[in-house]
Amino acid sequence: MYISLFISAFLAATILPAQSEALLAYQVSIAPDLVLKLVAIATAGNVLGAIVNWWLGKLTANVRQKSWFPVSEKKLLKGELYYKKFGRYSLLLSWVPFIGDPITVVAGILREPLWSFIILVTISKCTRYLVVVGLVSTVFA
Repeated sequence: MYISLFISAFLAATILPAQSEALLAYQVSIAPDLVLKLVAIATAGNVLGAIVNWWLGKLTANVRQKSWFPVSEKKLLKGELYYKKFGRYSLLLSWVPFIGDPITVVAGILREPLWSFIILVTISKCTRYLVVVGLVSTVFA
């Protein structure tokens, strides 16, 4: 039960197409007494997946001009401009589908310190999972 949630949350935070909210919702619905543990496990997996993105971003800085690199320089520059405009607090949107993963990668490219990255991403990811739990508890109450 816990390992599947952790893996699902981890993969959902990487650049791979995955999601973890449905599994969390299901597990909370069958084990509501474990809600805090389930949220903690999902958050930990999701934050660790985001750290992988941050690390990949740091590595990207060295290879982004290579012809085989899958993201154009124009798109990278656009992401960097948004990140610079809104600053590290844009990481609070790291939970948002489609933009959250790129934000965490750009944070690595721009060398966001790991400590601030972890704090802001943890706030973001945990809040999202608490909202999911809140929705589940109102539906299954």
